[in-house]
Amino acid sequence: MVKRFIQLSEVSEVLDISSAQAYALVRSGELPAIKVGGRGQWRVEVAELESYIQRMYNETKTFVAAHPFGQGQEGTG
Repeated sequence: MVKRFIQLSEVSEVLDISSAQAYALVRSGELPAIKVGGRGQWRVEVAELESYIQRMYNETKTFVAAHPFGQGQEGTG
């Protein structure tokens, strides 16, 4: 059975970021998550993580289009 929710430690592994960075993503609301259980542990829905990754691809594509590599770097090196 495929898991619907994953822990922040798994989010950090998928994104290759620190646990603190994963926590910051959910606390800021940038990556939607829920708190479950008596200790209020964070869980991220796999679909939300995939949506976040796609959103980051789109934002990166927009950034790269607005800031072409090599422009304004003539005469360096």
